[in-house]
Amino acid sequence: MHAATLLSVLFSVLMPAKMWFAPSQPINVTIQADKQVILYATDFTGKKLDAKNNTVAPGAVANVTTIFPAVGTPGTYILYALPDGSTIPDSGAPKNFVGTPLLIEALPDRNSQAPAVDVTHVLPLQYAVMTTDAGPISAMFYYDVAPNTVNNFLGLASEGYYDGLVFHRVVPGFVIQGGDPLGADADPNRRGTGGPGYTINAEFNDHPHLEGVLSMARATDPNSAGSQFFVCLDYAQTKQLDQQYTAFGRVFDGMDAVKKIGGSKIVDDQRGAPETPTVIQHVDVLPVTPDHDPYPPAPVTANP
Repeated sequence: MHAATLLSVLFSVLMPAKMWFAPSQPINVTIQADKQVILYATDFTGKKLDAKNNTVAPGAVANVTTIFPAVGTPGTYILYALPDGSTIPDSGAPKNFVGTPLLIEALPDRNSQAPAVDVTHVLPLQYAVMTTDAGPISAMFYYDVAPNTVNNFLGLASEGYYDGLVFHRVVPGFVIQGGDPLGADADPNRRGTGGPGYTINAEFNDHPHLEGVLSMARATDPNSAGSQFFVCLDYAQTKQLDQQYTAFGRVFDGMDAVKKIGGSKIVDDQRGAPETPTVIQHVDVLPVTPDHDPYPPAPVTANP
């Protein structure tokens, strides 16, 4: 599919002028709809943003920063298009939005003393469905606290990187781990040592490693993660990982498959090597729609 066509499919009703914006540039979005729409935005927790002149005609170009001034400050925001005449919710994700919402990552300028935006990344809000031998696993992501990790995972998944890899490490009651291109290597000493050829910086955060949370595997160096990830099985065992590993998402459907993998027969306890490793057949990165919307995430606490 041609790149421009793919972008049109992904962005649907809300089409940004580009995906990266400097602080001085307007965040322009074209309304690809037959009728006028109402723009509605929240932060990543679902808190409604104040709006100015948010009813936009079809085909018009809307400057998101002008309509929602808060987007000009560091943070992670979600932009929705609602049918004209819709009742605007007081907070949270609307039920009747059209197309795919936009995720707006106003990334902070680390060199500024005052809160300032370094660059803004605009992309379609997405989730992933991992098809495995044990069944499908659907995950949403912590874009707000681990944006680089999320984008790395989704980028690899979109390129088919994970297709055919296995969950090479299973520690019952603790984690299942996959994403290693050497996970099924003939030499067991090489399993668990592979990666995409680069590493990413850690994004440790306050999300606890509860059952179903996705987090990045790494070596001793905090900034040594690449493509390997794990899914938590029991918080009584994984609590020790909090703020030591980058939690970047959680399973919202398919924990039965995760637990099935977690119950695999282990033939090497030291390595956590399953007798028959579960294969990741394919990972679909999908745009959020009104029928499939796991965002914004409900507050996650250590004692739900």
